[in-house]
Amino acid sequence: MSSNKKYWKSVEELNENSSIVETLRNNEFVEEIPTDEFLGDAASLASSNTTRRDFLKYVGFSTAAATLAACEGPVHKSIPYVVQPEEIIPGIADYYATSFSDGFDFANILVKTREGRPIKVENNKIEGAHFHANARVHASVLSLYDSLRLKTSKIAGKDASWTEANAKIKASVAEAKAKGGKVVVLTNTSASPSTDRLIAQFVAANANAKHVVYDAVSSSEALDAFQAVYGERALADYDFSKANVIVSIGADFLGDWQGGGFDAGYAQGRVPQNGKMSRHFQFEANMTLSGAAADKRVPMTVSAQKQALVQIYNVVTGSSVGAAKDEAVAKAAQQLKAAGSKGVLVCGIDDKNAQLLVLAINRALGSEAFNTGNTRQIRKGNNADVKQLIADMKAGAVHTLIMNGVNPVYSLPNGKEFAEALKKVKLSATFSMKEDETALASSVAVATPHYLESWGDVSIVKGSYAITQPTIRPLFDTVQFQDALLSWNGSTQSYYDYIRSSYAGAKTWNQLVHDGVEFTTLASGAGAGADFNTAAAVLANAKSTGMELVLYTKTGMGDGQQANNPWLQEFPDPITRASWDNYVTVSKSDAEALGLENWNVANGGLDGSLATLKVGNVTLENVPVMIQPGQAKGTVGLALGYGRKAAMKEEMQVGVNAYTLYNNFSNVQSVSLTKESGSHEFACVQLQKTLMGRGDIIKETSLEIFNTKDAAEWNIMPVVSLDHKEVAASSVDLWESFDRSIGHHFNLSIDLNACTGCGACVIACHAENNVPVVGKSEVRRSRDMHWLRIDRYYSSETTFEGDNKTKAASDGLMDSISTLRGMEDASENPQVAFQPVMCQHCNHAPCETVCPVAATSHGRQGQNQMAYNRCVGTRYCANNCPYKVRRFNWFLYNNNDEFNYHMNDDLGRMVLNPDVNARSRGVMEKCSMCIQMTQKTILDAKRDGRVIKDGEFQTACSNACTSGAMVFGDVNDKESHVAKLAEDKRAYHLLEHIGTKPNVVYHVKVRN
Repeated sequence: MSSNKKYWKSVEELNENSSIVETLRNNEFVEEIPTDEFLGDAASLASSNTTRRDFLKYVGFSTAAATLAACEGPVHKSIPYVVQPEEIIPGIADYYATSFSDGFDFANILVKTREGRPIKVENNKIEGAHFHANARVHASVLSLYDSLRLKTSKIAGKDASWTEANAKIKASVAEAKAKGGKVVVLTNTSASPSTDRLIAQFVAANANAKHVVYDAVSSSEALDAFQAVYGERALADYDFSKANVIVSIGADFLGDWQGGGFDAGYAQGRVPQNGKMSRHFQFEANMTLSGAAADKRVPMTVSAQKQALVQIYNVVTGSSVGAAKDEAVAKAAQQLKAAGSKGVLVCGIDDKNAQLLVLAINRALGSEAFNTGNTRQIRKGNNADVKQLIADMKAGAVHTLIMNGVNPVYSLPNGKEFAEALKKVKLSATFSMKEDETALASSVAVATPHYLESWGDVSIVKGSYAITQPTIRPLFDTVQFQDALLSWNGSTQSYYDYIRSSYAGAKTWNQLVHDGVEFTTLASGAGAGADFNTAAAVLANAKSTGMELVLYTKTGMGDGQQANNPWLQEFPDPITRASWDNYVTVSKSDAEALGLENWNVANGGLDGSLATLKVGNVTLENVPVMIQPGQAKGTVGLALGYGRKAAMKEEMQVGVNAYTLYNNFSNVQSVSLTKESGSHEFACVQLQKTLMGRGDIIKETSLEIFNTKDAAEWNIMPVVSLDHKEVAASSVDLWESFDRSIGHHFNLSIDLNACTGCGACVIACHAENNVPVVGKSEVRRSRDMHWLRIDRYYSSETTFEGDNKTKAASDGLMDSISTLRGMEDASENPQVAFQPVMCQHCNHAPCETVCPVAATSHGRQGQNQMAYNRCVGTRYCANNCPYKVRRFNWFLYNNNDEFNYHMNDDLGRMVLNPDVNARSRGVMEKCSMCIQMTQKTILDAKRDGRVIKDGEFQTACSNACTSGAMVFGDVNDKESHVAKLAEDKRAYHLLEHIGTKPNVVYHVKVRN
């Protein structure tokens, strides 16, 4: 029975009309606390000075309570639907099959929407969906909510309606036709059959019109070679799962080479099955993801790579073209030839002759991995046509220039020259999502929708046909380029009607829209002959002309189209582990010769020298220098995609524009490098470069040992002393164990052989869990909020096994100290290993025992849980975590004036996942093993009255992993994939000797 007894706090409360009582009821604190005088002003706070005694006197109960109140999240009232749309059920996610296509990246994907808002990209795993989402595709959903998008069309820089812009463009095209002036349509590779047809119709209707395809990062030389042999301007596709021996000459096929997407097939052959795995040789200048994954990596200048390619050509085809000999190349060539149809060679050299030899070698091998039937349609740029267009513009021969999906003023090496030539064009119209450099220089800028607001189609490889469908109504007054083409072609159809009426595939239209893609396997073509020996002779004469600059695209930034995306800017580069920057990478020996340095400073940050690069007549001044283990001597690397200014938030205007050095669309340039005064501050999230022989963190072995010796010898389990006897560490416990055999118990398995370090999982985790962006300054202070990190380790010797021997050979305290100090430095050509690390969800978690308020506790399903409302930010848990995976939320990253990223404007916040709260300052946060996803799966099965199938349980990271490195599931289901992986002889736990019993399982890395 409840009590109605009333208690009085003071005599004053007996007076019902007391103004004092009313004031106290409405005021938590008796008097206003003047904390804003110094807490609200950054300058005053920085200059304030007080003794500890005064501070403690000031911070009494009232001030402490005020501070705690300030840590609470703001309350926002929601507005309910007046008329609820039929297709939307509040709280239930909808998924749409669609495709991503921006001219550089292509993927078949699913888009998750909540209450009509796209919030996350996932992989479409239906049969026939070959291209999965990389880090940039996962981040593309945030670009939809970019507050700097072009919101309406513009004429001469002033807002205009589409009707006005369209009339102006039509009039210019008509005038050009009447006067015989040239009309040029300049686009990126759309890979869209319907768009290509519409452009062809437009060109046919205007005899003076021409279509030019321009890709910012060119594959034109490879296209020219393939066309010469196979009669089709396309690229061969490769299935690395069918190869036992892989040789790569300068091709980062696990990165962006020829469109990427090869990692899934590659990983299948890299996981030892039945005692076998593929063998991978990599010859390259820059350290790349492919080089990091290779069994044998040889650093080489590009001129030496050309000689190596000729040497391999001679061995495989029996030719005798004169070329320099190299022992490592000879070994690779012999194994490649011996592999026959189970061998494959790929090459990233921007040279037609080199690409011709690639075709000749793979044909001679009869390579099963080499596919010339389902060719790639995602690179169509033609360098010769682009050069002719610029010449015509400079001569005043182009009357009307219509551009879509390109930004040549930024991405051409002679971008300024292109901008000047635009002034000689009577009318230039740019269809763009952003008022970028080219849109600003054009007569007319037409605002186009994001791909998530658009209809479209795409044929990524021949034989595939995928649909792009809108997942949200257009946010702004935008027009699709294809609708404009239909208008110019005199059609009244909408683009949707045009696609639907022209579709003639095997599926019904509704089935196609539901599945997103259909696919037909096509047989490889025989191809024609070519003068391969002449091509080899030209390559054999290649000589170095001094220091070589090798331009490349970063895993996070790509060609720079999404440079205003804060998720990608803060994404740590898998190799250097630096974010918010591009920099020139140099080898240690070249750095010493030039006096270039990197050093760590007191706050844990990394600093580096500055250098000036000169290529021809173009100079890039004060470029930061990163000393990169594995960089070939005599070469330097620099990433494209940075240095943008237009339509960019100030925080994202970082780096230098390397496109200015991209002469003749070649990624290799002769360069001079000189040191400058001053230094640069990097935001690098990992300063410990090597393992220093700590073989219990990343366990490695060779395929020979794996096949011939017992697991106890190569997957050594730690032991501890108990009663003066050595016993297995896992058998000794400080904690009491509980029965976890009832219900679900989740494990995450991570295979170090399959992980390529691509980082798609990192961005997927951001999207799913509302992980905040903190900016360069905070990352530099080690305050990044990534729930998932991918540690990258180099070997100190040439191999990790060499590190172990060096460490074991040390004798005595002083010798051990000097040995370990020496092992902090990476080898000039190290082996590399990647290790994804998140909260290990320990069954015996040290964080849980030290939390004074029980904010972190263990769930029955194995997840270490966080109750944010309980957390008071003591950070005891972070100090007690051996894996260092907990992140303290230092500031309010949303709704403030300091962090100008997506969480600080209404548009950007539309990407937030309502299933996960946006954390406030003063709390600890970390990986939750996506508990909202596991609970959703359980509830769905309960509603349907069925048993959960293996594979239904997913986390954001396991769902995003295309290589199969991450597998998530219920280990209490003994038939599940993850349960079998947990019992595999390669399975081990991170830092197993400390007895935390993690629910994350790693698998020993095996090298062939």
